[in-house]
Amino acid sequence: MSAEGSAVQRAPRLHSLTGLRWWAAFAVFLFHMRNLAPLPGANGIVEFGNYGVTFFFILSGFVLTWSARSTTTIPTFYVNRFARIWPAAFITLLLAIPVFYSFDPDPSQPFVKPFDLAILALSIPLIQGWWRDPVILFSGNPAAWTLTSEFFFYALHPFINRVLGFLRLGGTLVLTAAVVLLAFGHRALASYWPEYVLDQLPLPILRLNEFVLGMLVAHAIRLGWAIRIPAWLPLAGIAGIVALDWLAGFALLPARFADLFSRFQPELVLVLLTVAIASIAGADLAGKRSLFASRPIVTLGEWSFAFYLVHATVIYGLILVFGAQPAAWSGIVWYVPAFILSLALAGAVHLWVEKPLERRIRRAWALRQARHATQPAASPAP
Repeated sequence: MSAEGSAVQRAPRLHSLTGLRWWAAFAVFLFHMRNLAPLPGANGIVEFGNYGVTFFFILSGFVLTWSARSTTTIPTFYVNRFARIWPAAFITLLLAIPVFYSFDPDPSQPFVKPFDLAILALSIPLIQGWWRDPVILFSGNPAAWTLTSEFFFYALHPFINRVLGFLRLGGTLVLTAAVVLLAFGHRALASYWPEYVLDQLPLPILRLNEFVLGMLVAHAIRLGWAIRIPAWLPLAGIAGIVALDWLAGFALLPARFADLFSRFQPELVLVLLTVAIASIAGADLAGKRSLFASRPIVTLGEWSFAFYLVHATVIYGLILVFGAQPAAWSGIVWYVPAFILSLALAGAVHLWVEKPLERRIRRAWALRQARHATQPAASPAP
């Protein structure tokens, strides 16, 4: 039996959210494919793939809060999160080093950095994201900077979740609105006040609002809140933002509106992604059918973490071998081999590293906890 116990019923699995993870990871893949094979006129749209990271941060807070059980101790929670993240992160770091580092870098490949063991060592405990210097922030496997933020979120989650336990539904929704207003306020200060120093804080702190927003929405749903917005509406809203951004690129929007839109676009997307997650989760709980919950998409969602960790290594590896391609729609042919190689490598990492090592670490910890639980208490001194 797991050390976490089985007395508390697990929250229902929300398979559509697992499927959504795949589309977020695929969006990030498209975002980075611009560096190998840019497509004329499409780069502005593909740039929205960068918001896949925002989605992952919101979803992480949502899923951890949704699945939280009072019987899980804080040490067990930390071990489980380490087991989930670190083995795949470490093996993909090793895969990335030959692509992104060299003892004699070629100046024509600016993404290849001089080999520096001290900087690389920061990527092993996943603390590189506490630096804003790109040489450190994107050291090792450049996609793994987000894991610094995730580990920071994991460290705080048990304590934030404990505070949420004192909130009723009304207080939860008020706090959710406050976090959204805080995000917009931070953006306004950073945009209009050049001396605003908080904008230079490390990224794990600046992205915490995304994780907390996911936590709050999950807690509200656990308290019985049901959002009345159909899932297609926030997704259509995101498509509308993409369209507006495309129009702004051609100066087809009023200048004042275009300026406001560009400044607050991240927060608009943040809100729409949060609403989409809440709506799709609610649809799953109501038993509604979802394309995101199909077995192939859910399987890809389960592979999405490994896919996220390997895709940049594959893309830049192809650049090393074949060079960056000129901007042309004929470059679309490069998307197929890059995708197939990334998916194949992701499958190998997921099936042979990520899942088996996660199970092994969790099992070893559970056995250790069981041994401690069965040891007789020390007799009092005479």
